[in-house]
Amino acid sequence: MPVMSYIQAVTAALQEEMQRDEKVFVLGEDVGKKGGVFGATKGLHDEFGEYRVLDTPLAESAIAGVGIGAAMYGMRPVAEMQFADFIMPAVNQIISEAAKMRYRSNNDWNVPMTIRAPYGGGVHGALYHSQSVESVFANQPGLKIVIPSTPYDVKGLLKASIRDNDPVLFFEHKRAYRLLKSDVPEDDYVLPIGKADVKREGSDVTVITYGLSVHFALQAAEKLEEEGIDTHILDLRTVYPLDQEAIIEAAQKTGKILLITEDNKEGSIIGEVAAIIAENCLFELDSPIQRLAGPEIPAMPFSPTMEKYFMINPDKVENAIRDLAEF
Repeated sequence: MPVMSYIQAVTAALQEEMQRDEKVFVLGEDVGKKGGVFGATKGLHDEFGEYRVLDTPLAESAIAGVGIGAAMYGMRPVAEMQFADFIMPAVNQIISEAAKMRYRSNNDWNVPMTIRAPYGGGVHGALYHSQSVESVFANQPGLKIVIPSTPYDVKGLLKASIRDNDPVLFFEHKRAYRLLKSDVPEDDYVLPIGKADVKREGSDVTVITYGLSVHFALQAAEKLEEEGIDTHILDLRTVYPLDQEAIIEAAQKTGKILLITEDNKEGSIIGEVAAIIAENCLFELDSPIQRLAGPEIPAMPFSPTMEKYFMINPDKVENAIRDLAEF
């Protein structure tokens, strides 16, 4: 079984799905010969040609709109937003058209489209290159939002997203692209969208998170094990719709819950997770639900010192878990 980086798993999933189904095509800014700004589409233009790997103008609304139209006529577009921050000009297309097309047409039309976008900080990108935007879309029935944390999950979930018959937003933490590596099967496999995954079994404190924060939680848990603190970690993987059954089960396992997101705290995904737990597990809780998130400031700072203050890291997670364990 080969070892792949996070971004290599993205490329592998795209290549395999394009080989499998000639209706799959890629479009976005610099995705052609350049292979994308991070190299996610590298080699696809040479293999599949300019009619299936389309360079577009710098116009995110047009990228989304072209993809929606093509999807409605039977294609399976995979649109790349160069950075998740740039998705904002396409919000109307995604929410008002893609998400609602099946409902408004009484099932006559659907939009089998995947939109990929790198999100998150830690790369000194500041405003427009570091934001977490998932919560903008996480109250729109008709959309699915997938945020994988490992190369294995990337490949299986991206392939599932491309095969899905409705629109999927697929967010990839850019810091994870070359940082994370793991075994990834060469065989064809898909992972179910909408299903969370237990990344670590534990009995003292439950951590529920997604994306790069999963790895920070795993690092913190390993260190805290030396202190006798046993941490249970649930990776949401799909942040909309949420896997309520898995969330409830994870919360009941320990009764002490830490929710983590790199996004701002108010209005974030973890607020909805907290509501699910409060509605279903009130009498199983042994402490108040705790949240660890980015500070309430408008954007990721450019200053390395301030960016470090903003970002989630293993030390912050470790301290938060320890405080809960001692409650």
